[in-house]
Amino acid sequence: MPDLVALDLPGGAAFVDAVARIWEAGDAVAPLDRRLPAAPARDQVRALRPTAVLDESGERRSLEGGQGVEAGDALVMTTSGSTGDPRAVVLTHDAVAASAAASTKRLGVDPSRHRWLACLPLAHVGGMSVVLRAMLTGTPVTVHDSFDADAVAAVGRRGEATHVSLVATALARIDASAFVGILLGGAAPPAALAPNVVTTYGMTETGSGVVYDGRPLDGVELAIGTGQGEGAVRGEILVRCPMLLRVYRDGADPRVAGPDGLGGWFPTGDGGRLNASGRLEVDGRMAEVVVTGGEMVWPTALEAVLGRSPGVREIAVWKRPDPEWGERVVVWVVPADRGDPPVLEALRALAASELAPWAAPRELVLVDELPRTASGKVRRSALV
Repeated sequence: MPDLVALDLPGGAAFVDAVARIWEAGDAVAPLDRRLPAAPARDQVRALRPTAVLDESGERRSLEGGQGVEAGDALVMTTSGSTGDPRAVVLTHDAVAASAAASTKRLGVDPSRHRWLACLPLAHVGGMSVVLRAMLTGTPVTVHDSFDADAVAAVGRRGEATHVSLVATALARIDASAFVGILLGGAAPPAALAPNVVTTYGMTETGSGVVYDGRPLDGVELAIGTGQGEGAVRGEILVRCPMLLRVYRDGADPRVAGPDGLGGWFPTGDGGRLNASGRLEVDGRMAEVVVTGGEMVWPTALEAVLGRSPGVREIAVWKRPDPEWGERVVVWVVPADRGDPPVLEALRALAASELAPWAAPRELVLVDELPRTASGKVRRSALV
């Protein structure tokens, strides 16, 4: 049985070389998040169950209590774990290769002319997929250990990389024109984007983004759950594609039957719809919808509207219990000017005019920053 080797290495050329060597030996890799404090780090290792670890000493050490993988498995990664315990996802070589090929084709990346920059955490699929995409397509890649706005901008300005993958908070700190192409994922995109920015939809279970600017990559099928005799709830986004995980590390296979009556569909946990032109529109996490007075309010949609309000630098929408409405809509705002913050009445009016009366927030909380995961997603569970 092949080993699962945990990589306790900083980002850089040595990391890429280590992945190549482990794969050549027939084993799979599991990147560790070196930024985690002791307790979450133990939780990650517990979820991954690696049989060995490779660190900066260059020595590969066996670990007790680990579990090997199946032949053909390439990568095991934990989900972001924004709520609850992390869960480990097993991706095969075929899945990783399918993701790399489809992404490269859609973006028109030419290994003879282009170069990737990987600057997101390698323990998350948004960062690791850049490295693997480059390796599998023969595209040169530069790997940074972490995101540094000045360093990333300098690489782009000097022409040392043409393509990069970022999250919204990172994109806001650089000049997008320094790159030929930018993949943007991890959280809802800002309202205004440069023409070279491609928004992505995907997750660890899909091996990175599988929908670019609302359009599925080649080989990717999308459907919306009807909630009638299938394994998904009504309004849930379903994905079927060769990039999907083989299984979770605990042995669970999440695939369900879809509206076509056939199996193989992955229920994403996100609500959304396909518009008249077939473009995917994502409402947000099914578990994160706010039900106020019996009406549903999608935080992501409301954030997109209120984020355009003058004086708002960053915004997050969540809920608090309400004795009359069940749940009330609350907005957390990082003001552009702390001395002149936006006011609740103006935000309520904007929400009511562009979405619906029940979407109008009933409470405003001013904060200095929003709690986020390493991949840039707002941690709504931490909004109190």
